[in-house]
Order: sequence, then structure tokens, then C-alpha cells
Amino acid sequence: MAALALLAAAPATARELEGQVALTFDDLPALTIETNQGYIDDLNRDLLRKLRENHVPAIGFVNESKAEGAEHDRQVDNLKRWLDAGMLLGNHTFSHSSPNSLGAAAYAADIERGERITRPLMKAHGKKLRWFRHPYLEAGSPLAVRDWINRWLRDHGYRVAPVTIDAEDWEFAEPYDDAIAKHDVARQARIRQTYLAYTAMRIKWSQESAKALFGRDIAHIMLLHCTRLNADTLDALLKLLRTARLRPVTIDQAMRDRAYRTRDTYAEKDGVTWLERWAATLGKTLPSEGDEDPPAEIQAEYDRVDNDRVSPQNK
Repeated sequence: MAALALLAAAPATARELEGQVALTFDDLPALTIETNQGYIDDLNRDLLRKLRENHVPAIGFVNESKAEGAEHDRQVDNLKRWLDAGMLLGNHTFSHSSPNSLGAAAYAADIERGERITRPLMKAHGKKLRWFRHPYLEAGSPLAVRDWINRWLRDHGYRVAPVTIDAEDWEFAEPYDDAIAKHDVARQARIRQTYLAYTAMRIKWSQESAKALFGRDIAHIMLLHCTRLNADTLDALLKLLRTARLRPVTIDQAMRDRAYRTRDTYAEKDGVTWLERWAATLGKTLPSEGDEDPPAEIQAEYDRVDNDRVSPQNK
């Protein structure tokens, strides 16, 4: 706990920034097409080293299915690295399946199965497993199913981790892994540059959307994934956040913003950010500028790589 408090207390810049953002990383131990365990171990080490060097707190959401198999011990070691670095862990279900495909009861069982490793690890580090992130941001549909899942989560001591900044980083990450595997340095640089430009646009859209909803910016929660791409670009990502006057804080700090008490009646099948959920509930319109999908060339690269290379670590 002391390590996390130290991370949270340290300033991001010489002068305090106006806004706040919590960094959340999904799909631990890693989202990658690479099956080499050393690659996975290294990206976790590098990501955590940069988080600590920049005094940035974070939470990682775990899919425990990725810790099955021959590399179980080393995958669990990666989860321990997060806790040893002063970060938090959360539940992201066992299998990364949607409630839309499983149904409410099976989804709840998948959540429960997804805490068998993480909960004891958290306890051993003096922490309690409290946070849950819906895969694909799909929270249940129709409304009765969504409400049943929410009640189950509350009854089992979980809080849902919202998302207000989503730069679709997963779609850039797979082509980036492929470029590394093929030793294509120029392609790696192009993907990094494109990713950062797209992320800057999405940060701005989220801030403008918050102002459209609440008349002010809010404490944001940013969705990222545990990838080689984010390990390699973290310093640049943090610079983007500083430019946007956003200071990294813990998820607990961000959730103190009263915006997260806004009524949410969204119960469609599509997973969307909480800004979009609130807009649907409040009958408000969000800005169109910046509300764009990743560039077409990235989508094409992702589709090509995804079709060519399927691995147990993927998704």
C-alpha cells in the first residue's frame, strides 16, 4: 500500500495539472499475438518500469485463462510483478467472453472463475480485489440482464470500472507485434506515430464530450491494454496526457468525480464508453469531430495479421 501511495502522491510535472486521468490496462498478463513467454515477460517488465519511473499509478485487469498451460507459473509471476510495483489488479473475467454470448448466469460464473489466482495474490499483498471491467465494455442486454449482472457484482464486492477515453489501442497492437516479429523497424515507427496521433485525437474528443455533458471536464478513466506497443510508447502517451493537462491518479481517486454518479440506463448490446452511455441516458449529443475509427490502413493491417496469425494469447 505504501508503494501505491507514493506513486499516487508524486507530481506528474513541476506544477500540478488541472485534470485527472486513471490509467487502466486490460487483458493481463498480456494482449499479444506473440507466444514466446520471454516476449510477454519483457513487455510487462518494461511497462511497469516506465510506470514507476514516471510515478504513475495503474490497475491491470486480468483474464486468468491466459495463465493456463505450460507457462502458468511465469504468467502468474507477471501478475505478481504488477503488485510488487505498487499497482492494483482487477477482474476482467476468466475467458474474456461477453454477457451477450454467455447469458447472465454463465457470465457471472466466468467472473467468479476469473478470480481464483488474482484474489489470493491481492490478499497476499494486503489488498482486496474490488474492481471489475466488462470485456468489450458489454455490460448486459436487455436492461433486466444488465441489472441482474450489476446486482451480482455488487453482492460479490465488485465495482465496475468505467471507461471515458478509448483509443482502440488493441487494433494497433497486433500489427505492431507483427512488425517486431518481421524486424520491420520502419513499420514499427509508422504504427507508433499513427497510434499516438489517433490517441491525441481521442483524448481531445473525450474532454470535449465531457464538457458537452457536464459543462466541464471530468476525471477520466483511460482504457489501454498490456501490450508491447504501450510499453514502447508509454513516455509519449504520458506526454499527450500532460499536453491535455491530465494528471495520472488512481482509479479510486478518479471515481470520486461526481460524474460517475450519473444515472446510466444504457442497455444495448454494443459496448460503448460511459460518455456515450450518459449521453444516451441524458438525451444529449456528443461532438462529431474526433469521433472516428482508427485509420483504414491500421484496420486493414489488423485484419490481415489477425487472419494470418492466431495464437492462444490473442484476445
